[in-house]
Amino acid sequence: MKFRDYYEILGVKKDASQEEIKKSYRKLAKKYHPDANPGDNKAEEKFKEINEAYEVLGNEDKRKKYDQFGNQFDFSNGSDFDPSKYGFRTGNGRYQYRTSGGEGFSDFFEMFFGDGGINIDEIFSGRGNSFSSARYSSDGTRGFNQSFRGEDKEAEIKISVQDGLKGAEKHITIESPEGRKTLSVKIPKGIQPGGKIRLRGQGGKGRNGGSEGDLYLVVKFKEDQFALRGFDIHQNLEIMPWTAALGGEVKVQTPESKILVSIPRGIRNGGSIRIPGKGYHNSIGGRGDLFLNIRINNPSHLSQEQLRLYEELERLDN
Repeated sequence: MKFRDYYEILGVKKDASQEEIKKSYRKLAKKYHPDANPGDNKAEEKFKEINEAYEVLGNEDKRKKYDQFGNQFDFSNGSDFDPSKYGFRTGNGRYQYRTSGGEGFSDFFEMFFGDGGINIDEIFSGRGNSFSSARYSSDGTRGFNQSFRGEDKEAEIKISVQDGLKGAEKHITIESPEGRKTLSVKIPKGIQPGGKIRLRGQGGKGRNGGSEGDLYLVVKFKEDQFALRGFDIHQNLEIMPWTAALGGEVKVQTPESKILVSIPRGIRNGGSIRIPGKGYHNSIGGRGDLFLNIRINNPSHLSQEQLRLYEELERLDN
């Protein structure tokens, strides 16, 4: 099997800090994520490599063991790793390794960090390669009880502007390893578009007793009577023709409450009225504006008196 240079995969130096490793991982994971590269098999394989490398280098204990192993043997120029060459006999000999086939990781990863491979601690424990105290399972393979945390997952949740503006509680249904279940989700007041809500323990299932991963809900805003444009809220306001011509005051139901709005005389269809500071919360504690977009509503039925007045207006206009 081929030795995996995890530092090369993440594009960092061997003396890189944990923060540098995390930063590089996030950048590469975003670039090669399957959602950003639909149908691209090469990008998908690269994404798997990146996650495998970070699974080791992002964990200080695993990274230390990996560095010890890489320094112990000569793997220059991307050479392959043959277990028998270093005293790890396979088949019916003193030692046998197997892969667990989990999570799409490579044979190299599974051999040293999976749930059915060489215990890398014993390579450097002073017992050498004899493995005199090793435990074997009934199929002759090496026992290895290291636990693995389940993977984190993401899903999209759509909320209304009102829910985001004031905060809310929603119920969502998800598919889990235990089957379909309904969860109660609290929407924080003022959550930003693209913000994430963490549901602890609702992600991938852990292995060998490892804890479950988390589920992150990525917030998107839907459009109903209210629409979000940046931090400004837009809504339509229907008024009668005579209100548009003469002006006046109307009550308006905003996302938060009812307010009294002054309509300027002669406002035209498609015009707008700006209400400062009544928009959505921004990231620095302020708020955008509320825009009322005017729609003139011509009544479908007019009384005889109204018709007479419209006819008089027509006569005067001519």
